[in-house]
Amino acid sequence: MTLKQWVDNGWLTPHQTSREEISNLLAIVERDLKDAAEGGISSDWRFGIAYNAALKLCTILLYGKGYRPIQGLHHYRTIAALPLILGNQKKSESEYLNACRMKRNTVEYDYAGVVSGQEARELLEFTKELKEEVESWLGREHPELV
Repeated sequence: MTLKQWVDNGWLTPHQTSREEISNLLAIVERDLKDAAEGGISSDWRFGIAYNAALKLCTILLYGKGYRPIQGLHHYRTIAALPLILGNQKKSESEYLNACRMKRNTVEYDYAGVVSGQEARELLEFTKELKEEVESWLGREHPELV
């Protein structure tokens, strides 16, 4: 599918972003990466914070393409758009983030102590790498937004 087909299906709506909006989202990513790296909180919360940073990076990609997801399944669609924007080679990264989304929902709403320290560190490192890719994409595809 394409993002245009997603719009036709009612999953996305057009969105005009701005340099300020992208800057604010990147500031959230920076804050979350810093907070997730620091000790003193559970692995569950470090994981959730790193997940939020990754979600914001996927949001930046969607906004850069001129779209925003509708309310239902907002996180799912934002993450699923990753390979549609950065290329099909990112499908496994999208699947990984979707698994993280489901685990984050579990620790947020159902159980404590579900995430290991290793899982939190892995998501944090993944998100740092994704940040580099998103910033590179922005500079290449939408330099007016950086």
